[in-house]
Amino acid sequence: MEDDAYKTITTPSEEVLFKDKNSKFFGYTFPVTSEDQVKQHLDDLKKQHHQARHWCYAYQIGTETIAYRANDDGEPNNSAGMPIYGQIQSFEVTNILIVVVRYFGGVKLGVGGLINAYKTAAQLALDTSKIVIRTINIPYLISFDYKNMNKVMRVIKEKNLKVINQKLELDCQITISVRKKDANTIFEIFESIYEVNIKDLTI
Repeated sequence: MEDDAYKTITTPSEEVLFKDKNSKFFGYTFPVTSEDQVKQHLDDLKKQHHQARHWCYAYQIGTETIAYRANDDGEPNNSAGMPIYGQIQSFEVTNILIVVVRYFGGVKLGVGGLINAYKTAAQLALDTSKIVIRTINIPYLISFDYKNMNKVMRVIKEKNLKVINQKLELDCQITISVRKKDANTIFEIFESIYEVNIKDLTI
């Protein structure tokens, strides 16, 4: 996979169930881009499974700057959150939350058993998820006078650029989204056109 591409999911997975010695482990995946979304999904699952014993999870957000967290939620240290996070790394996905909800079945599994159960439930949830490849894109704002419209539109058409937003009046502004690996080339093309300004919106 290229440097400016990453794997993620766009819809939550179906619920999966892994059983071990009467304990039940329900696994879920959710697409997330913020910690607020993580909190919301956890709150929802706590309402849905209010009689469960543990709601363990791991998430990873970001493409170039990564934020992640693994939470054991009362299970022995590193027996739940990290095995779940390990599956996020193994499947090489980001912008994802995996939650495994445990109902205790009366028989202790031991740390090894827990690691295996949380890892397996996370893996099953990922197996049912639709994983897609996305590219890291840079948004550029192109500003120009109406008379230069044809020059700008020609480049957009030739290079098959994605327009996110446009305001076409006397002063025109078009926001385009350019794949990172092509970004410098596209920037230079627009910069070289007389009376056309281009600005990187991430800076």
